[in-house]
Amino acid sequence: MSKHSLRTVAAEVSPFAGLFPATRRTVLLRTAALGILTLPTLASANSAYPSKPIRIVVPVAPGFATDFLARLLSEKLRVKLDQSVIVENRAGGAAGNVGAEYAARATPDGYTLLFAAPGPLSINKYLYPKLGFDPAEFVPISLVASAINVLLVRGDAPFKSVQDIVKFAKANPGALSYASGGSGTTQHLASELLKSQAGGLDILHVPYKGAAAAMNGFVQGQGDIMFAELGNSMPNITAGRVRAIAVGSSKRNPSMSGVPTVSETLPGFVSTAWYGLVAPPKTPFEVAETLSAAVAGIMRLPDVAAKLRSMHILPIGSTPAEMAKFVREESDRWGKVIRASKIAVE
Repeated sequence: MSKHSLRTVAAEVSPFAGLFPATRRTVLLRTAALGILTLPTLASANSAYPSKPIRIVVPVAPGFATDFLARLLSEKLRVKLDQSVIVENRAGGAAGNVGAEYAARATPDGYTLLFAAPGPLSINKYLYPKLGFDPAEFVPISLVASAINVLLVRGDAPFKSVQDIVKFAKANPGALSYASGGSGTTQHLASELLKSQAGGLDILHVPYKGAAAAMNGFVQGQGDIMFAELGNSMPNITAGRVRAIAVGSSKRNPSMSGVPTVSETLPGFVSTAWYGLVAPPKTPFEVAETLSAAVAGIMRLPDVAAKLRSMHILPIGSTPAEMAKFVREESDRWGKVIRASKIAVE
């Protein structure tokens, strides 16, 4: 087991809330004081890092948000590190597991990385009985960005609030349905979390093959409610085909301050989409720190922040310890939902 994997890296840091006030120096000082983090002795071997091209494995096909963000990051890393950074798409079935396994088996020298959404890092281990990798053994680098999930209804729906949906569903068990991009997706899990926290609502799942197909079906009348990323939903929101009645983040979105959070009705509800950068198991921690510092600087660049915010994506750029803490919390949350809902991948 690596000393610096997602499973073992721990620190006294603030909870994830879109911003991380603790500095890289204070995180390391705190963890050293607690005796939690023991730095490896490979600093001299990696002092010249990076000395050759870096490859970022993306476990989805080109055209998805994960791929776009990875390419944006790779362009900026090339300038920041003065080294070529190449994006390699390793798509396949099984929700990103093919690419994640490929990255996990790479040489742990910092020249092969994985850029992924929640599935391979925090969800899939609960859905697939056998994975060819242990997600907890990846070495965390940075939580790069997050996207807000919104709860949608169609433009002509009678529901104006989460409370309206809960009230109707309780009075009419089985009458409502929700659309998602497929079993085990964040859309699916967010809907199951809502059902659970509202007291066990009876709402039918209508799965599609992908978020885009789910949105198209939803707009055409399939399903009564749907969770989706805000950026992907904006064209239909603007056109009046759907309405956002709540956001899944812990706080209201400043760009939609009039839209409440789900947690204002169902305390404790949180659902966001996020994107993280990790390295193969046993990658030296100094390499992770070097990359993490570079990513943090990139996420603070005005042009990057403006580009991401135009897509309703929040730039983050966390430390490895902050990422490890956040991923563990996410994994625990969705593991409970999956077990309680008896979700199985078809």
